Order: sequence, then structure tokens, then C-alpha cells
Amino acid sequence: MKISISASLALVLTKSTSAFVASPSSNRIASTELFDRKPFITGNWKLNPSTKGEAISLAQDIVRSLTDSSPDDVAIFVPFPFIQTVQTICGDKITIGAEMVTPEINGAFTGEISVPMLKSCGVEWALAGHSERRIIFKESDEYINAQCLKLIEHDMSVILCIGESISEYENDLAGAICEIQLKKALAGISKEEMSRVVIAYEPIWAIGTGKVATPEIAQSVHAQIRATIAEMYGQGIADYTRILYGGSVGPDSVDGLMVKPDIDGTLVGGASLSGESFGRIINFQVSASGVNGAEQSNEIKEETDALEDDGVKVGKRLRFKNKIKSIFKRH
Repeated sequence: MKISISASLALVLTKSTSAFVASPSSNRIASTELFDRKPFITGNWKLNPSTKGEAISLAQDIVRSLTDSSPDDVAIFVPFPFIQTVQTICGDKITIGAEMVTPEINGAFTGEISVPMLKSCGVEWALAGHSERRIIFKESDEYINAQCLKLIEHDMSVILCIGESISEYENDLAGAICEIQLKKALAGISKEEMSRVVIAYEPIWAIGTGKVATPEIAQSVHAQIRATIAEMYGQGIADYTRILYGGSVGPDSVDGLMVKPDIDGTLVGGASLSGESFGRIINFQVSASGVNGAEQSNEIKEETDALEDDGVKVGKRLRFKNKIKSIFKRH
């Protein structure tokens, strides 16, 4: 399940989708599968757990939660002291990433961790732009952009976090804030380099508060984010790019989120500190959210109608409908 980015972005640019088809599962349908993006379930341990022993126990619990039908792409972002220990436990089943990185390579930067340091330890992914880094540590959009550029320069990948505050959300500015953060953070990153970028939408008002944006709210913002990526890089790159939702995701909310067409996975905070809870999120079940066949059919019809109303090309509509048919045949 360790993530590979060997699929060439050139396939996207030539309108080939074969490299991005999700692995079939007999008991779970992620609507992201309809759009040829593999689900990506990730956890962020933040400043947890307290000891190496606890980290070992937690990692073991998470590994035990994996099943044959778990998504291929699962990652955990852990504190620096635990990286190699957790890597050893998880092996190639789960990708282990860093929670942050400095754009500096070396020098008088006490306490910082560089991209080459991480890469030399076998780390391939890092977070950038998390709201806690933006707010508590005053990391600016320019600094976050430098992090992204440095990771990509060294053939590593990044989960770029963006999101609005409660006041910005209440003033209907979520899309605008995300657009600004996205454009600033991705400045200088080419179409080809977007194969190393995953976006995580994390509304600040939902992080660690127990509040979760409804699936409809999250889907609306994700669709706006994808539209911004299309504006910047073209529809092919937008269709390829995975957009995760983060913000108090838990076992009770994951199913409703993952059924939405523009939600391609999760970035989980507190719930990733429990093997049982995170295991349930990894093994999300669309059926467990109460989405029965009729409801799912209506939702798919609405998504299809929306695509048609937006003027999506006929070829894409046909591929979308054929994918739907194949899924219902499996059930």
C-alpha cells in the first residue's frame, strides 16, 4: 500500500485514464473511483503520542486494521523522532511522512529539518500549509510555497493544506480564501510537477473542534478548489489531482464525505491516534452511511446532470456513465 508516483502525468495530458483507476473493492464504492482517482487516506499525529513506546503500539494497531479491501494509498504523518521506528513497523503497507519541513537546505537554522535530511531517511512525503503552522508558527503563503518548491525539487511529494476561518466561512469567502492560498502556494509549480501535489481542504473552524463540514459543504468547496486548479493548469490536471478533506473527520462522518465526487480522501487528526477509529476511516464503507441503492442512484444522477449543465465534453460524460454502470453490475 506504499504510495508510488510512477504513473506519468503525461498520461493525463494525453487524456489517458488507465493509470489512475482505483483498485476494485467488492464491498466499498468511493465516488472518487468514478473520476479515476484512487482514494488517499492519511493521518496527522501532530504532537502525539508522548513516547516512542506509544508510537510503536499505535502504529501496530493501525497496521492490524488493514484488510485486503483497504485503499492502496494510506499514509501517516508523524513527529520526527518516530519516523524511522514507525517506518519499520509499517513497511510497505503504509507510507510515513513528515509533518513539516524547512525550505532551507543547511546552515544556522536551529531546530529545523531539511528536505535532504528527510529524503535520506526514506521519507517521500511532507505536509505544508497546515493551519496550525500558519497560525501558531506564522508560516506565510510565500514560506509555504518555498516548502512545496523545495520538496518537488528533490523529487518528493507534498500535501498542501488550505482552508478558511469561521468568519471567512460565514461571510461566504471559503472559495476565495482557498483560491488565494492555492495560487500562492503553487506559484512556480509546473503541470508536470502537479503529479507530486495533493491538496487537503481543512476548514480552520473544523480542526480539532469536533465540528465537521457537512458532506455538501465540503463537496462545494472541493469543487471550487478543483475549478481553480483547472483554471491554473487545465481540466486534465484538475481531474487527476486528489483533494482530501480534513477537519475532525471520524468514523461517523467519513462515509458521508467519501461518497462525494470531489472528495478523494481524508487528512485525519485526532481520530488517527486510535487504531480502531483510524482503521474504521481507512476502511470506509459507503453503505454504512445509509446510502442505499436508490439514494446512491439519485445522487449519481444529480452529479451527472451537474456535469452536463457545466458543459463537460460528451466523451467524459460517457466515460462517467459507463463507470457507473460497471459499479452497479458489481453489486
